[in-house]
Amino acid sequence: MHEIKLGLCNPPQPIYLYVKKLEVDGRIYAWYNCEIEQDKKIPVSQRALTGYVSELRLTDKDFKGKDNLKLDIVVQADEIYIVRSGIETNFAKSFLLAASVVKDFTQPLIIVATPGDENSVFCNLYDALTKTKIRREWNPNADWGAIIRDVQYKLTPISDSVDYVQPVQPQSNPKQTTVTSAIHPQDLRVKQIRTLLNYPLDLIKEWLNFQDVSSPSELHHSKVDELVKTMCIAWASDKFDHPNHAANSYEKHVVNAVADGVDELQAIKGWMQQVQQQTVAQMV
Repeated sequence: MHEIKLGLCNPPQPIYLYVKKLEVDGRIYAWYNCEIEQDKKIPVSQRALTGYVSELRLTDKDFKGKDNLKLDIVVQADEIYIVRSGIETNFAKSFLLAASVVKDFTQPLIIVATPGDENSVFCNLYDALTKTKIRREWNPNADWGAIIRDVQYKLTPISDSVDYVQPVQPQSNPKQTTVTSAIHPQDLRVKQIRTLLNYPLDLIKEWLNFQDVSSPSELHHSKVDELVKTMCIAWASDKFDHPNHAANSYEKHVVNAVADGVDELQAIKGWMQQVQQQTVAQMV
């Protein structure tokens, strides 16, 4: 049992390592911490992180008004670390290739960030006990979605695996296949509904922050229901005379429809059309 240190301390929040090649005072760094309030990047001199990979998830981040998918590697060590890189980067792909041949994630691994040519950063993975490099040939055409799901399956308890791992759906766009098939179902649900309602991403982040999480995948499904309802009621708030009327309409046309087996996204679309038609009729 770990001894609890009493007194002043930092909040129990994960330490993010953002992967990017930086040059500061003539020295090359491969990742950095970030002080959000000061918009300041703090280069990390150590290029390796030793710990237990406990989770692999895709996180949708807004960048200049566009969705930007990130691969988050959650590592348990002296603290909880989250190594974050773009899903299409060399770092993410080289990590995934090496992780795909790891059979037992209950053993510690060493994640090494290695600067490459120009702005690229690659990942080397080592067995922490034997210090041997985990090798797999570079394959730019690998099925990244399948690899992500396979690694997630190895990391996820059997009881949770049915809900967590999604099958590949045939798509015309290979990149889109990677995104939609590997993203956690709860993250995908919120993303699709947020886009449909044109709900501000900043408000999603603020709501998640109040729940002490960074993505919907970390929430119980009942809390995700609550978030979806919050978004829908916000969309409808100016279309009804009273907030209760909006909530009642949502319960009647969305919640009840989903309970009857209607796809949630289709139920919300139908409800939005019904509300808009009702609003127009009242204006005539």
